[in-house]
Parts: sequence; C-alpha cells; structure tokens
Amino acid sequence: MSEKKTNGAGEERARMLLSCPDQPGIVAKVSRFLFDAGANIVQSDQYTMDPEGGMFFIRIEFDLTNLADRLESLERDFSVVAGDLKAEYTISPAARRKKLAVLVSKEDHCLLELLWQWKAGNLQADIAMVISNHEDMREAVEAFNIPYHYIPVTPGTKQEAEAQQLELTVGQVDAVVLARYMQIISPTFIEAFKNRMINIHHSFLPAFVGGKPYAQAYDRGVKIIGATAHYVTEELDGGPIIEQDVQRVSHRDNVTDLKRIGRHIERIVLARAVAWHVEDRIITHHNKTVVFN
Repeated sequence: MSEKKTNGAGEERARMLLSCPDQPGIVAKVSRFLFDAGANIVQSDQYTMDPEGGMFFIRIEFDLTNLADRLESLERDFSVVAGDLKAEYTISPAARRKKLAVLVSKEDHCLLELLWQWKAGNLQADIAMVISNHEDMREAVEAFNIPYHYIPVTPGTKQEAEAQQLELTVGQVDAVVLARYMQIISPTFIEAFKNRMINIHHSFLPAFVGGKPYAQAYDRGVKIIGATAHYVTEELDGGPIIEQDVQRVSHRDNVTDLKRIGRHIERIVLARAVAWHVEDRIITHHNKTVVFN
C-alpha cells in the first residue's frame, strides 16, 4: 500500500494503564515517579469504582526522552511503586503499532470496515493477516496486500484447523478480531489471547445470546436492536463488554430488515472496540471493562 500509516504518537511517547485498590496518594505516587524519571505527562484519565474499598483505574500518556532505551528499566523501577499500591499495570510505547489477525467467515461487512479504517489511517494497528474458513473474501483482502489464509473447518477437522490458526497467530500478532467468524473458539485459543480476542455479537447483550439473534429479536417484537463488541471468554457471548450501540426498529421490520439495519451497527461497534484496544484505552476488571475513550 502506498498510504503512510501513522498513529499520531511520537517515538518518545508511552502509555501506562494501571489498576489497584483505591487509596489516598495513588496519583501523587505515580506522578512523582514519572517526574523523577524525567517524563512529561501529556494526558491522564482516571476512574474509581468506590473511594471506600473500591478499585481505582488510570490511563496516562507521557513523553520520555530516549524511551526505547529506557523502557525496560522504567518498567523495572516502577514495579516497586506498583508493589506498594498492589497494582497491576502495563507500560507500552505509543508508537508501536499492534499487529492484528482478523478471523472471518462469509459475511464481509465487519471485515471491510476494519480494512477501510486501516487504509484511511484511522486504525492505529497493522492487519497482519486474515484467516477464514471460506474463500469468499480472498480477493477483497488481497486487494489490500494483506495475507489471506484459508483454513476450512468441519466437525471432523476443527481441532486440526485451530492448531493451524494458533500456529499462525501465537507470537505473531498482538490481538485477534472475530469479524463475524461463525465458529466456537476453544478454551486453548481463548487462553492464548486472554483479553486480546475481540468478538462482535449481533445483538444488544445480554439479550439474545447465541445463534440467530435477529430472528429471536423479531419473534419478541423488539423496538430496539443492537450489537455488542466484547472480549471472548469460555462463556458464550459472556465476556467483558467493550462497546455497544442500538437503533430503533418497528413492527414493519422483518428479519431481513433487522439484519440489514444490524450490519451497520455491527461494523461501527466493532471498529470502535478494536480502535480502543489498540490505543490501550481498556482495562478489564473481572467481567467488566473500564474504557477511557
């Protein structure tokens, strides 16, 4: 591709995500550490679940001279502060573009939205590959010069197919996106990408879990339909929710109408969720997320 893909962040900018039990002095301790290290905080967002015994979450962007050379020692030194706070944290270079693998079956709308967002420079990541159990999307994907891997899946070959998917992705990509990939993912695959595998479900969860949610919605005569992007867990459509959206419908809309309307919601919701993930805007806590968008 001829387009220059940038993420708007300099080589010396880093992002910190931190969660810990709420207590006095968290911001002061983190800020003091960064100040002493010579860092300049350029953005900070925080949230507390409950000042009395709840959890505290913060996302900080900061600039630090010679970040690439100092990142390892910075993380090591901060572990002392984190230990005092009983915190979990990550520090990552903002300029490092995450690599994505997109899994898709036959429906193309969510995949195409991600490809368009990537081509436009709006997705601060690189789509390293597309994996599909059908050949339908090969031409569209290869037009973007992105590798396309066809791995057919049948009940008798499912385990072998997933082994191939794991070989392609583990250690090669930072996250996996299920862009209407209509197969159940095994616990082994899920664990390999814990809180790094994003699915789009074509309903406003927790309503209409499982297959054919638009038919379920039509049968119930709903007046609002939606879509949900969530991290994948072993509980079907039960992982931490990242983003949702809805649109009003009426008794005049049949199942085909609901699918047509829903496809637009799905593509936007998934694109938002993936963008927030690659920009390090999400912290998971139990089965919920804190999203600094």
